[in-house]
Amino acid sequence: MSVRLAVFDCDGTLIDGQAGVVNAMRRAFGRIGAPPPDPRDIRRIVGLSLPQAVRQLMMEAEEAQRLQVVEAYKEEFRRSREEGTLREPLYEGISALLHRLHGDGWALGVATGKSDRGLASTLATHSLADLFSTLHTADRHPSKPHPSMLQAAMEDTLARPAGTCMIGDTVFDMEMAKAANVRAIGVSWGYHEPDELRAAGAVAVAQDMAELEELIDGNP
Repeated sequence: MSVRLAVFDCDGTLIDGQAGVVNAMRRAFGRIGAPPPDPRDIRRIVGLSLPQAVRQLMMEAEEAQRLQVVEAYKEEFRRSREEGTLREPLYEGISALLHRLHGDGWALGVATGKSDRGLASTLATHSLADLFSTLHTADRHPSKPHPSMLQAAMEDTLARPAGTCMIGDTVFDMEMAKAANVRAIGVSWGYHEPDELRAAGAVAVAQDMAELEELIDGNP
C-alpha cells in the first residue's frame, strides 16, 4: 500500500501564534531603534524563514541592520517563552483531526518557518510530537516556497508526490506544494485570504476542520 502523507504548516494552520509573532517582531525593531512595522505587514510574512521575513519588512535597510533584527527577534521570542507569556493555542479541532488521521494510517509531517527549537516546544506543549513522522524547519532548509522541506518529508516517509498533500494558510505554502508537485490544500483561518491561496495553487480552501478532513482524504 502506498504511503499517504499529510504535511502541515504550523503558525496559522495548527496554532494561532499571531500575537507572539507580532509582539516579538515589533519589540525587535524597537531594540535597534527602528520604527516597528504595522502588525498587518508582519502577519503577511508569517511562514517565511526569519531572515527572509525580516528582509521583506526591511527592503531598504542594510543587511547588517536586518541581521540585528533577526537576532533580536530570536531573543524576544525566546524570552516570552521562558517567561511564560507566549500563547500559541491550537486551532479548535486540530488535535482531534491529527489523531484521526494518524489512526487512519496517514503519515504526518510539519514544514514550517519556525526553528527546530520552536517547533519542538510547540509540539511538546500540545502533546502532539508522537503523531508526526517527519519534521522540517527553516533551520535546515531554504525558506518557503522552495520545495526542499516537502521533498525531504517525502524522502523520510517514502511517500510519492501523488500521495502527498500540503496543508497551509499562506501563499508560500501553496507555492511550495506546487513546486514539489504535491496537492495544495489551503485553510481559511490563517494569515492569507482564501482567494490568494487559490490563485497560488490551492485545489480548495477549507472553512472548518470537517471540510479539511474531507479535502485531505481527497473528497472535496
